[in-house]
Amino acid sequence: MHADSLERGTLLAAERQGWDALCESRGGAFYGALMTDEAVMILVNGAVLDRTAVSESLDGAPAWKSYELTDARTVPIGADAVALVYRAHAKRDGEDPFVALMTSLYTLRDGRLRLALYQQTTITH
Repeated sequence: MHADSLERGTLLAAERQGWDALCESRGGAFYGALMTDEAVMILVNGAVLDRTAVSESLDGAPAWKSYELTDARTVPIGADAVALVYRAHAKRDGEDPFVALMTSLYTLRDGRLRLALYQQTTITH
């Protein structure tokens, strides 16, 4: 893999694969493989999960029924890193919709696309 792996379309495809895994309650395995060893996820509830915690908590978690990713843009960080920022709108059965802004920082590590940091930000009105 090389720098064009950090283009918006490729990053959005990776995000969709992650959301698809969450819709199938297999997010732990997916993100455990995608995240760098030192990566963290920062969730809207303030939780900061390292790679191990993500792997242990997302497999078997309640599945998302549907999701939509919009307003995606990239922010170059360096030669081998790009942040993808987007709005997510997701639904689970019996729950209010989840709407937030997401930032995923991707890097190329050992020739692979890897997630180094993920943050959710609640949208307030």
